[in-house]
Amino acid sequence: MTSLDRTAAPSLLLRSLLFVPGDSERKLAKAQHVAADALIIDFEDSVDTARKHIARELAVEFMQVRTAIQARTIWVRVNAVGDACFAYDVAAAVHARADGIVLPKPRSALDVRELGEHLGVLEARAGYAAGATKILPIATETPASVFALDSYAGCGPRLAALTWGAEDLSAALGAEATVDARGNWLPPYELVRSLCLLAAGAAAVPAIDTVYTNVGDVEGFERVAAAAHRDGFAGKLAIHPDQVEIINRVFRPTAGAIAAARAVVAAFAAAGGAGVVSLNGRMLDRPHLLRARRVLATAAAADEPLGRNAVND
Repeated sequence: MTSLDRTAAPSLLLRSLLFVPGDSERKLAKAQHVAADALIIDFEDSVDTARKHIARELAVEFMQVRTAIQARTIWVRVNAVGDACFAYDVAAAVHARADGIVLPKPRSALDVRELGEHLGVLEARAGYAAGATKILPIATETPASVFALDSYAGCGPRLAALTWGAEDLSAALGAEATVDARGNWLPPYELVRSLCLLAAGAAAVPAIDTVYTNVGDVEGFERVAAAAHRDGFAGKLAIHPDQVEIINRVFRPTAGAIAAARAVVAAFAAAGGAGVVSLNGRMLDRPHLLRARRVLATAAAADEPLGRNAVND
């Protein structure tokens, strides 16, 4: 199976991914009712060092009652590899049967592999299927990590997607801003965004766009979400529940896109295995077919009932 084939039908739907501080009972309770594709319970930046243990305890308790949670999957953002909390965070996530780990500040794919080995030991002890817990690295949070983006192509089946971040990167660079007066990414961050998209393509996994921090700017958020969808991102990180509905709508294929995709698939089927077909005066080849299949797979996944995608079941 080629990398293009692998991206044609994603194994799980990751359009909207909502961060929730792990130490906030109020926000966790509110997040139960958010129809996100993924909830990311945060043990890292949004949790004070003195409250990390509280976040772990609340997260385990929160994930014990899956039927009360509307999100399709539940993830945990642990602290970085090498952090004093890392092993405790990962153990809590596996104990709670999180569907995946969001890994911040990875130096390269080596950190993903180290996390994967750690997960393998914990899964075996718990009697879970090997590889059940997926990994989503935030792959651009340090300057050095940007130069290692090509390493993710060899991460293996635990790698669920790649995403990028601008805030930690801008702090490391000593930058005063990440966007211009109109809200457009400044050149360093536009470059990193594009590199993440390309690295995800090379690794044959979806690319997830980063957060939009101006939660009061609904129009601006919808604009950047639409641009991410246009450019090839499969979804977007969210930091407020109100952003989730916008993401789900923007990244859900429209009726027109679904009809067009079905027509492309039907044209190739009628051609009996031909590599090139003609449809409505246009010549189409294999990339058009793979794109059409991806649209239909996303639409089918979006139509599945809300609730856990059962990645760990």
